[in-house]
Amino acid sequence: MLSKTIASGDWKGEKHVPVIEYKKDGDLLEIEVSVGKEIPHPNTPEHHIAWIELYFHPEGEKFPVMVGRVAFTNHGDPLTEPKAKFYIRTSKKGKLYALSYCNIHGLWENSVDVE
Repeated sequence: MLSKTIASGDWKGEKHVPVIEYKKDGDLLEIEVSVGKEIPHPNTPEHHIAWIELYFHPEGEKFPVMVGRVAFTNHGDPLTEPKAKFYIRTSKKGKLYALSYCNIHGLWENSVDVE
């Protein structure tokens, strides 16, 4: 089962946990997802965040919707930073989920409620 392979934690103490921050302007959400906000992730060819995915699960609905995926394809010079912005329009409350993938430490997840 894939869910047993996904790690989570406090992003203030673990450099692999995706951090989700959003601003709401009417029905527009500006969402930033980053990895390594408090403790920087190395992002070298040997140890890097390969991608981030963002999902929105509207309150009362059965399934989440994939908002988007960003792949970080260069880990040399120039060095990519694991940070992405997404924009969605919704009048619904729900939950944002972010997944990130470290080539050494696997899948990491975090979530935040949207009011």
